[in-house]
Amino acid sequence: MPVLVITGTGTEVGKTVTTAAVAAAALAAGRSVAVLKAAQTGVRPDERGDADEVARLAGPVTATELARYPEPLAPGTAARRAGMAPVHPHEVADRAAKLATEHDLVLVEGAGGLLVRFDAAGGTLADTARLLNAPVVVVTPAGLGTLNATELTARELRRRDLELAGVVIGSWPGSPDLAARCNVADLPEVAGAPLLGALPAGAGSLSPADFRTAAPGWLAPRLDGTWDAAAFHIRATP
Repeated sequence: MPVLVITGTGTEVGKTVTTAAVAAAALAAGRSVAVLKAAQTGVRPDERGDADEVARLAGPVTATELARYPEPLAPGTAARRAGMAPVHPHEVADRAAKLATEHDLVLVEGAGGLLVRFDAAGGTLADTARLLNAPVVVVTPAGLGTLNATELTARELRRRDLELAGVVIGSWPGSPDLAARCNVADLPEVAGAPLLGALPAGAGSLSPADFRTAAPGWLAPRLDGTWDAAAFHIRATP
């Protein structure tokens, strides 16, 4: 698994913190890691982007972004409004493939969800995953509404013959409600793929040292972690 694509069911679901956790777990396992942000939006040239945040939390990764646009919009829209060149799926794939020759693991983080458009031709992160033949991890919220968005994303991945490696809950609340607890059982069912982890709410606010120590415990062994899905299921299911 030299390249892993990380997407979400939407915005603000915990993609960047999950990417950082996967990177931290891989580093703890002795692997070299690169993180590629396909398109960063809503950030000024002098501000830290998502790739920078992954590096801050996870540690010594190679952090790269292909394009940066000032307005917090879909990359294709942000590029058009800024009068800037868009990023294309093949450019993301080419950079990821180059990084994969120099690192044990390359994490490609998208912007928004799987089908958010990069360019006027309708290129998406799904197209990048296809070019790379890379598995995809879907980050999703814990609570009410997550099942529909997760299943739609999973169905689109299957329609494109892309591998869904699994689902990660991007922010598990300290006091989960009934919907969140039921979703622990239902998410793997609707996704047709395993639950590969659950990050605690506020994980991104931890100190980098504490984040790196804790990250493997939030993720399943497929993601270089020690998280026990069965034990989590027993604790969470009502």
